[in-house]
Amino acid sequence: QVHVVESGGGLVQTGGSLRLSCAASGTIFSIGNWGWYRQTPGKERELVASISRGGSINYSDSVKGRFTISRDNAKNTVYLQMNSLKPEDTAVYYCNADVRRFSTDFLRNYWGQGTQVTVSS
Repeated sequence: QVHVVESGGGLVQTGGSLRLSCAASGTIFSIGNWGWYRQTPGKERELVASISRGGSINYSDSVKGRFTISRDNAKNTVYLQMNSLKPEDTAVYYCNADVRRFSTDFLRNYWGQGTQVTVSS
């Protein structure tokens, strides 16, 4: 079993900062790509940022220059530092991980339960 759990969401004023964390636990040999997604009511879940095991990073245009994704492979954890937050960043943020449970396993995709980020104007 693999569990993925986000933390660090909350309420912040416009221009403020938050740091999200996401930790994977359970039977884990390695983690490939990590992704942070967000979703608002009535809209599709969108990719915010992703980071490969080798450190290749992608950001959505809406967060470039404000958000920073990083990972700690030893801790099976990914982070999302969010600065200069705007009301339009308000959403439930989800973590996604491609996990290999054993050396001979294929990559399996896991989602966290989500954490609410609310930016007040």
